[in-house]
Amino acid sequence: MRINKYLNGAGVSSRREADRLIEAGKVTINGRVAKLGDQIQDGDEVAVGGKRVVPPAEHAVIAFHKPVGVIVTTDASSPDNVMEALRRSKKKLPDVRLFPVGRLDVASSGLLIFTDDTALADRLMRPDSGTEKEYIVGVNKPLTEDFLKQMREGVRILGLKTRPAKVEQSDGARFRITITEGKNRQIRRMCEALGYSVLKLVRVRVAGVELGELAEGDWRPLTAAERASLAA
Repeated sequence: MRINKYLNGAGVSSRREADRLIEAGKVTINGRVAKLGDQIQDGDEVAVGGKRVVPPAEHAVIAFHKPVGVIVTTDASSPDNVMEALRRSKKKLPDVRLFPVGRLDVASSGLLIFTDDTALADRLMRPDSGTEKEYIVGVNKPLTEDFLKQMREGVRILGLKTRPAKVEQSDGARFRITITEGKNRQIRRMCEALGYSVLKLVRVRVAGVELGELAEGDWRPLTAAERASLAA
C-alpha cells in the first residue's frame, strides 16, 4: 500500500495532505524519512512528527450462504430473519455488529456478504458501483435464443430497461447471469416480463467472492484477495 493511502486510511489526512507531510520530511517508515510513493508492508512502523500512526482495526467481512425462506432483515422481531439464521451457525461470529450488504429475496438462496464496515457497504450498494453479481437460475420451460438475447441486452421492468448482462445457458431450462445492478427481484421480474417463471435462483458470486462449497446456513471470513476485490 502506498504511504499516502496508508495515512489516509489511518485517518491522519487526505492523500494530498499526506503527500505534503511526506515532502516536508515529517513522515518516517521504520525510522527513516519517507519518500513520495514509498510502499508500506505488513509490520512496518509509520510515524508522523515522531508520533506512531496505527491504522484502525480491520473491519470484519464474511460470506454467508443464505437458505431459501430466510428474510434479509436485521429486525429481530421478524420471523425467519437473517441475523437469527447467521447466529445458528456453529462457528463463533466476530465480536462486532454485523449487517447484510444488499438483499437477496426470501425465495432465493446463495451468497450474502456481511460486514461492520458502513463505508464498504455504502460503496457496494451504490447504484453506480458496477459490482458484479452472478446467479444460477432455473426456469419453468426450455430457453430460447430470443430469451437469452433479450436477457443479455436488457429487459424493461419497473418502467426502466435493465443494464446489459452476461448470460450463458447451462442446460435446457437453466442459465447463469451476471448483473451489475440490484433492482428489487430483478432477475425474477426480467424472466416474468419474457413469459418465464423462476423455479430456483442461487447467487454464486459477488465481485471476486464466490459461494463455492460453503454449506447452506454456514459462513466463512473473506480472504485478503476477496476483500481486495470488494474494495476495487
